[in-house]
Amino acid sequence: MGSKIKTSRVVAFGLVVAVLIALCVGTLYNVQILNGAAYYDESADNNVSRVAVTAARGNILDRYGRVLVSNRECYNLVINTTRLFSDEIEDPNALILEMVNIVEESGEEFIDDLPITDAPPFEYTEMNAVQREMLNAYFERHELAEDTSAVELMSYFRTRYEIDNSYSAEDMRKISAIRYALNVRYAINTSEYIFVEDASIDLISNIMGAVGSVIEVESSYVREYSTQYAAHILGYIGDMTAEQQEQYMVGDNSGYSYDTKVGQYGSELVFEEWLHGTDGLSRVTRNREGSITNTTYEEDPVPGNHVYLTIDIQLQEAVERALESGIIGLQQQRDQDNLEAQQEGRTDEIREDIKEGAAVVVDVKTGNPLAIASYPTFNAATVYEDWAELNAVSDDPNDPRPLYNYALQGVYAPGSTFKPLVALAALSESIINTETRIEGQGVFTKYIDQGYAPECWIYTQTDGQITHGNDNVSEAIRDSCNYFFYTISDMMGIDIMDEYAELFGLGESTGIELPEVTGNMANPDTHLNYDVDEWVYGDTLQAGIGQSDSVFTPLQLAEYCAAIANGGTRYSASILKSVRSFDYSTQLYEGKTEVLSTVESADYNWAAVQQGMYLLAHDINSSSDVVYRAFNNYSYNGEYIGVAAKTGTSQLGEGVTNNAIFMCYAPYDDPEIAIAIVISRGYSGANCTSIAKDILDAYFSLDSGSDAVDSDNTLLQ
Repeated sequence: MGSKIKTSRVVAFGLVVAVLIALCVGTLYNVQILNGAAYYDESADNNVSRVAVTAARGNILDRYGRVLVSNRECYNLVINTTRLFSDEIEDPNALILEMVNIVEESGEEFIDDLPITDAPPFEYTEMNAVQREMLNAYFERHELAEDTSAVELMSYFRTRYEIDNSYSAEDMRKISAIRYALNVRYAINTSEYIFVEDASIDLISNIMGAVGSVIEVESSYVREYSTQYAAHILGYIGDMTAEQQEQYMVGDNSGYSYDTKVGQYGSELVFEEWLHGTDGLSRVTRNREGSITNTTYEEDPVPGNHVYLTIDIQLQEAVERALESGIIGLQQQRDQDNLEAQQEGRTDEIREDIKEGAAVVVDVKTGNPLAIASYPTFNAATVYEDWAELNAVSDDPNDPRPLYNYALQGVYAPGSTFKPLVALAALSESIINTETRIEGQGVFTKYIDQGYAPECWIYTQTDGQITHGNDNVSEAIRDSCNYFFYTISDMMGIDIMDEYAELFGLGESTGIELPEVTGNMANPDTHLNYDVDEWVYGDTLQAGIGQSDSVFTPLQLAEYCAAIANGGTRYSASILKSVRSFDYSTQLYEGKTEVLSTVESADYNWAAVQQGMYLLAHDINSSSDVVYRAFNNYSYNGEYIGVAAKTGTSQLGEGVTNNAIFMCYAPYDDPEIAIAIVISRGYSGANCTSIAKDILDAYFSLDSGSDAVDSDNTLLQ
């Protein structure tokens, strides 16, 4: 059979192969023989480095998907050390000082890692963990003694970096700060030194025009706050502490370096694991002049996940405004009252200034906090700029601290807000029933022979002219009758009260992720911790009206009020609603309603206690005319909304103004929210009424879900 392959095709194929081989040989000859030396010199001059690519931190959002904290792309200024210390720059120190001056003249700041005062006599400043780590590494690398003083170190800088004596001490300090920052990066595991973070366009323009050959502009991210409220809840990020370094920097692939910014407070801290992304890695090639010739991403950065909180930011803002305006208004009235008392010689009626306050709103059906407000507060976006003022030491240790979250960490005697618990306990344990009536005598005389005879508040205020009469349990709550509660507390004993306080979560952890103080329910075991004598009958009576050693947080009081409203279920106060992946496509965590304890009692017992709180706000014979006037006809959009409330006045001792405590829930027939308010030195629980009303107004007027964007597989802007 004849061949079908034509000779012409074989010849053509052979010619193609020959041409390709000739091209390969020619290229190799050109690269290796003719220009081999030049290419070798060029490659030898290239500098290849691996640079971390910062990953964006996850966002923090409210329960409806409103972004509260996010990331804004910014521009950082970085010094090109290859060019700065090249032969082309005659005096690097002069150029450094010029750059610093340009930054300062623009009103911005360069990042200064050198923990030494700005001017002589030079001394070390207070260092954070990163600064201490850097300084120790610098000492070790340059074989300096650990006890090298700041003056000695500055002298070393002048010599090592050849800083001319013509420079002033202050300018020498600025130059040294930059030389130190650049140098110390070789001794410690950090990313490259950032000269200016989040530089303005004007500064970039000015500095690039003056010294552009040694400055590079890199994009990065800074934390951006979409609200000026909720600072205590959201928190802020900052340099790692020594403890955080040990916690986070475990293994080579921890995703953290020494200068990684991490959560330092609030949700930024407690949800760090969710929010922190994983930095990527790039391979950067520079030529001999320091110009970047190639960038290759070896590992892509993985952004952090997005955390949704249970709070409603619109309600949070309203609560903070109501708390602040209410406290300011009370203080203004107090200033006026004190002035009049001073002028009229009634010096015993002069009261202290209000110290601090807190307000908490929780969902009755889930226990989820909807708003947590602490006064005074701060601006999380400028916390470091305001640091000195926020941490200023006062001559009075009782003066409020803005960074302290009084809603979770302030503890206060509950006063009469504790009486519904005592009533429910006595009913549940059959010590009394809903028909039991106790004739108020004004003075509880059972222990008068032992020298103890406490009086009811109305008896004291009317100089013994009025008592509360023959009250049942609901009326006793309405009247806040001390005599009634002295009687049943004495019958019940402290152990039963302690048992029910635990079930209601008073003196117990609430389950919130943020740092909290658990407080204390008065009891014989801890009584001696308060430097007083052993437990006696009087302590039981005082505990029964919310005094003695009992101190609770506003959050605990809000959750306790919610449990009364829903008939005995105490839920966790977790603020973590959910977590989603960085692209919002995957639900990584979904919070579930968690029951921490249940207070078992008959429905009619709950009804009696709830009715007592309702009567306080709706009965003309209420013990608080202020509360009655505020809530008797309370409605929204023409629809009546019943409110159940209880005031409390915690006494702090002779000559000290009382704390004001208030709690309520609404609507009465189908409770949705519970509120607790504390005003330190507020004098009377009724003084919180206007704040509570403003909060209820805000809650019922807000269409909280109208702009919600909280759905799966939806990109949130």
